[in-house]
Amino acid sequence: MTEELDEVSLINLARTDPEAFGVLYERYVERIYNYVYFRVGNPNDAEDLTSKVFFKALKSIGGYKHMGLPFSAWLYRIAHNLVANYHRDRLRAKEISIENLTIPDTGRHPAPEQAIQQSEEMDFLLRIINDLSPQKRELVLLKFVQNLTNEEISYIFGKTEGAIKSLYHRTLLELRDRVKELENPRI
Repeated sequence: MTEELDEVSLINLARTDPEAFGVLYERYVERIYNYVYFRVGNPNDAEDLTSKVFFKALKSIGGYKHMGLPFSAWLYRIAHNLVANYHRDRLRAKEISIENLTIPDTGRHPAPEQAIQQSEEMDFLLRIINDLSPQKRELVLLKFVQNLTNEEISYIFGKTEGAIKSLYHRTLLELRDRVKELENPRI
């Protein structure tokens, strides 16, 4: 029954019903784990941090205020802060390379020459994304892998939506310039 409730009703029910929170957990655990794993690069640490995200969410759900954003934006914000603490506590800024990001198989298999070209294009794209600053890489992850809106990303980063649009614009310009630079190297 709780699986059929809309998100706001489910959140309100989860304030007092652990089963309802379990439904929220099941809806979002995989997405949050993938986000955390991408940011920390270690499956054990990603599992620990993901469990901390949901523990903190469970503990704090009484104070959660629905502001028109999906519940997942709140979870991503918690995850973002925990990952920042993780890196700060370890005094290292190790990021997992986006090259290790798993792209889901669509079930459609291209011809061998097309597969080689797609692989080369993907390697090229991953190389230029890895050249971005950590914040811009995270923006690309949230925007294109997690498919979040600018509003959701602004909430996660703790910035205005305008600041995210500006960062997004600068990131795209940087990627465009880097593509031109790599396609037409100066001799």
